[in-house]
Parts: sequence; C-alpha cells; structure tokens
Amino acid sequence: MRAEHATYACGAALGFLGDLLAADPRRGHPVAAFGRASTAVEARLWRDHRGHGAVHALLCAGGATAGAALLRRAVRGPAPVPSAARTAATTALTAATVWSVLGGTSLGREARAVGDALAAGDLARARRRLPHLCGRDPQALDGPQMARAVVESVAENTSDAVVGALVWGAVGGVPGLVAFRAVNTLDAMVGHKSPRYRRFGWASARLDDVAGWPASRLTAALTVFAAPDPRGAARAWRRDGGAHPSPNAGPVEAAFAGALGVRLGGTLAYGGRVEHRPRLNEAGRPVATEDIARAVRLSRRVSVLALTTTVAGRLLAGAVRPALARRKGRIR
Repeated sequence: MRAEHATYACGAALGFLGDLLAADPRRGHPVAAFGRASTAVEARLWRDHRGHGAVHALLCAGGATAGAALLRRAVRGPAPVPSAARTAATTALTAATVWSVLGGTSLGREARAVGDALAAGDLARARRRLPHLCGRDPQALDGPQMARAVVESVAENTSDAVVGALVWGAVGGVPGLVAFRAVNTLDAMVGHKSPRYRRFGWASARLDDVAGWPASRLTAALTVFAAPDPRGAARAWRRDGGAHPSPNAGPVEAAFAGALGVRLGGTLAYGGRVEHRPRLNEAGRPVATEDIARAVRLSRRVSVLALTTTVAGRLLAGAVRPALARRKGRIR
C-alpha cells in the first residue's frame, strides 16, 4: 500500500513537471477529445429538462471515470508481471494523466498574452486573446476591465485547472484525476445560465460545485500562505469570499484580491447577459495591467504548494492507515 502512494507521488511530480515544460498541445489534447464526445452525447440527449442533463452528466463523467479505472487496472497487469514493471507502468500512467488534466502553464501563457497586448496598447489583440481565457464578451470591456477579467480568471482557474485535479488525484489516483477534469469540463460547456443550458446544465453545475469545494478552500488557504500580503489575503477571504455568486470562485478570487491589493468584482457581461457582482476587497485599488504578471506568479506559487500539500497528504495517509488498522486489530 505504501508503494502505491509513493508511485502516485512520483507520477504526480513528473506530470506536474511535464505541464511546466510542455503545457497543453494545440491539437490532440485528451480533454478536447472528451469535449467532442460529450457534445455528441448532448446532441442525442438534449432536452430543456434537468433529468436529461443529469443523465448527460452521468454518462459523460461516469464513463470517463470508469474508463480511467479500467485503464489503471490494465496497466497494473496480472500478478505474474514483475513488480518493477507494474510500478513503472503505473507511474507513467499517473504522470501522463496529471499532465493531461493540469492547465496551469497554459493558463499563465494565455494570461500573459493578454497582458502583453494591453501593455502594448493593442486593445484589438487583447480582445482577440481574451476568449482563450474566459467567457466574457471582450467587446464590452476596456483595458482595465480586461485586466480585471484576466486576474479573476487566473484566480478561479488556479483552483479549477490545477489544485482541484491534484486534490482529487490524491484522493482517487488516476480515476480521481479524470473524474474531476470531466466534471469541470462539463460545467464549462453546459453549466452556465444561458437559455439552452439553464435546466440541462443544472446537474453538471451542481456536481462541479461539490467537486470544487475542497479545492477552492485549499487554494484560498495556500494563497494566504504564498501571498505578498498574507493578512490582506486572509482578511478579504474572510470578509468577501461568500459574497460571490459562485460558492467556489468567491473564496479564491477574494483571497487573490487581498493578496495583490486590488479590487475585483463589479459589472461584467457574458454572451450579452450583464451581471452586477459584489466587490471583492473593496478597499483595494483598481487592477492594472502589471497585476496580470503578479497574479500569474502567485498562481504558480500556489500550484507548487498544492502539489506539495496533496502529495504529502497522500503519503501521510499511506503511512497512517496501516498503523491504524494494526491498532484496531489489537483492540479487537
């Protein structure tokens, strides 16, 4: 059992390094393949009904998770296979899966691309790049508003694209990694409140809220630890984290706002729909273009801490459980 946890730790570290070095490929990414498959399922199942949406979420997320579990079992191989070969194969599968579900390096790359365009005064280029990062209507935003959108997206996606996957990977290994990424991807595809998905996407959105809850709190806590202003991050998280309409984005965005000393939230537009959100860290200053690079650096520190924390947690669990089992046996 301890060897299994050590194998996961090694694979997770290698996969994290792979994301740092290679990021996401432009074509042929496994998550994109999952997206195409879920779109095909949606085409057959869609009705303006929550029940149909729940079946869609179950088939897509459940099917991906079951496939990952079967693949892990196949890679482990039968008993006659040498232990070293099983360990190497399992480590490689874990590393490949971690690499495929993490998006931290791509997140930073896209954020910097918008920041570079804003710094150069090229608003047209910034508007073209912004949809790679978030779903807001770029034509409705000026330069400072785009900078704010980027910082908010970096904060939220640090949890969604990095920490959440690492948390569920530590809990469930390869199937946990795939399950979280499948749920999060479904939420991004159908979990918003457009007329088409208000009912159909309800199940995917609620499932993502549940899956993302532990990661968002861990992300906020690690943000406080890694922040240039830890007290400001903790104060904003405590005061404003619950004001956001998203139960998971709120703590993370509030912590980032306090950490960077900026003010987030306010009016924004999604696909022609205008939302007026509460301010996060109201006492902070407006977001400036240079804050994008600061947010990316903070996101990277939080990501490294998340890898360390989740791997350490899994290794600790692997060491403690056998001892608890032995003690329970002696008591009986």
